[in-house]
Amino acid sequence: MSVLVVGMSHRSAPIDVLEQVSLDTDAAVKLSHLVLEAPFVSESVVISTCNRVEIYVEAERFHGAVEEVSRLLAEHSGLDRDDFVRHVYVHFDEAAVAHLFGVAAGMDSMILGESQILGQVREALHGAQAEQTVGSALNALFQQALRIGKRGHAETGIDRLAPSIVTAGLDAAGDVVDAEGTRFLVAGAGTMASLAVRTLVNRGVAPNRIMVANRTFQRAYALVATFGVSAVRWEAMDVELSATDVLISCTGATGVVFDRDRIAAASAGRAMALIDLALPRDIDPTVRDLDGVDLVDLVVLARLGENTELAGDVQQVRAIVEDEVRTFLAAKAASHITPTVVALRTMATDVVAAELARIETRLPDLTADELAAVRKALHRVAEKLIHAPTVRVQQLIDGRADLTYAEALADLFALDQSTVDAVTQVKGESS
Repeated sequence: MSVLVVGMSHRSAPIDVLEQVSLDTDAAVKLSHLVLEAPFVSESVVISTCNRVEIYVEAERFHGAVEEVSRLLAEHSGLDRDDFVRHVYVHFDEAAVAHLFGVAAGMDSMILGESQILGQVREALHGAQAEQTVGSALNALFQQALRIGKRGHAETGIDRLAPSIVTAGLDAAGDVVDAEGTRFLVAGAGTMASLAVRTLVNRGVAPNRIMVANRTFQRAYALVATFGVSAVRWEAMDVELSATDVLISCTGATGVVFDRDRIAAASAGRAMALIDLALPRDIDPTVRDLDGVDLVDLVVLARLGENTELAGDVQQVRAIVEDEVRTFLAAKAASHITPTVVALRTMATDVVAAELARIETRLPDLTADELAAVRKALHRVAEKLIHAPTVRVQQLIDGRADLTYAEALADLFALDQSTVDAVTQVKGESS
């Protein structure tokens, strides 16, 4: 059994393609169950964020699993085969582990080093646990990924680059964000909206200058109770929009929420900053042509992320990830080897017991002391034969992966190479 990931992200596909592949919560749950029904798949976890969709599975066979998982993702997206194949990526075994660890550490994010992805990975794992699509293998992998993400932020200053995509969006929106008296409207009430409100409050924005609108008013009101901001009913949002200086939209809707006409009416030629953090997009990208309107969306943020200078902190996090990948794979290999070692020792014990029984039957005149000496000798021989391979197998876990069968046997049983060469030479001469 091995881990496999099939995915698409801002690094492999443009935003308009990602929009077609994006999953809301219900769609992610449905897809995780469909994947679990595929042949050769025993576990599944789906990560769906504003800039990536990834399906992780524990698979018995690589080719069969990757074919089925890819087919399901392609069917969901509606992309034709050429577009899908052009933008999808597949990682298997060690590469899949390294990829997830890098994702959790913020190394594969649109804004390098952002910490929001850590919460999104946690949510994906919790969702899989609730839906019972995850088992011991992927649970262990994701738990380790979460620990690595925390370690990266605790041991380095990676947070200085961009604590979250919300922070990056606000920074890109310009001086209006920090101007006195600026009014903010947050459209949506999910995780991203909650992060947006929290970020604004932490930046010193007075709660009475933050409005929240959501189709389900109760969810918007939950943010009111948590942060002391105000809520507006969805039906009355246009009135508030006309008085808003900065709109942060992250609704999770399947289509455009703020079209060109709606923004034109709300801005009426005045300065207005729009931050679209949704996938699919909430705001019609053509609004950036309107006078006074400044739009920051995922396309803009991706471009900014590409220009981020790699700091020493980034190199430190990458070193942490590489070290953790090696440790995780070694532990995984050891867990697979241990049952074999135990079985080998059990077999040796059974052979010794059978031989002792045979000796007692054939040599009934042996004294108790003589029988004890025979028993001790048999156990000593068996232990010496078993000791070398059980010790060496642990050392080989981190060693060469290209050993031939003969080399593996020689290595496992600590055979002297000159002896092996001599036997080979004699055999060659006799033939």
